[in-house]
Amino acid sequence: MIDDSVRLIVVDDVEDAAATLALMLELDGYEVRTAHDGAQALAMIDSFGPHCILFDIDMPGMDGFELSRRVRERHDNDIVLIAVTARPAHDPRVAGAFRVADHYFSKPVDPRLLHKVLPPLRASAKPKP
Repeated sequence: MIDDSVRLIVVDDVEDAAATLALMLELDGYEVRTAHDGAQALAMIDSFGPHCILFDIDMPGMDGFELSRRVRERHDNDIVLIAVTARPAHDPRVAGAFRVADHYFSKPVDPRLLHKVLPPLRASAKPKP
């Protein structure tokens, strides 16, 4: 049997924020895991094989910039990287997100806009009505 699920990792040090975004994505048919820091997300990548990682920029320890740099070193452009932050658009760190991520969203994330950039769900991965 071929695994055609679309796998995502949501990385945010605020556990409620990670859980909320993950739940929204699971309800839409994605297979989602959460991590609460960059190191935990990196450890999860090889076993889970995500198509996309949604990450907060500001996290203690390994921030989103370092996480994305390491993902690119190991996986090149094979994983879609989406930066998600509560920082205002004029903040210099937000401009930095455009250098390390494929996409950027402000919190709270608008699900309609997010779905436009997520890897498409395959027909058999969609939830049953």
